[in-house]
Amino acid sequence: MRAYNAAWNFYAGMSVAEVEREIRNDTVWQRPSWPMGARAGMRYAPRFRDYGMFGFEEDVPHARRDTGSRRPLSQQEHALAIFNLVPPLTLSGLKARYKELVKLHHPDAHGGDKAAEERLKIINLAYATLKASYFP
Repeated sequence: MRAYNAAWNFYAGMSVAEVEREIRNDTVWQRPSWPMGARAGMRYAPRFRDYGMFGFEEDVPHARRDTGSRRPLSQQEHALAIFNLVPPLTLSGLKARYKELVKLHHPDAHGGDKAAEERLKIINLAYATLKASYFP
């Protein structure tokens, strides 16, 4: 038995490239991996709303509210955070979310509230940014 085990080679019959691929696959426990920064645009936190339970703004995704973030958000990322969307976007999905936010934050729905008017201005700017960025 010892002689058999000593002579046994799992990689017998494989080319050098196949052995290298198998070793690389084993280093990540047979799971897919990506180069560092390849998935930087994706956010790993689930998309959910706070609904005021923890004192965060309702329409900003939880993952992007971290005050210790390493870099400021770009205009597109900020607009996506306002709309609580993640790429890839569809024009119909963007328009539907825009209509939903406008109905929710329109000043007329809040009795002419100035804060609602400012939120609507921010939503309109974010919509214009996303529309220009993703659907030229």
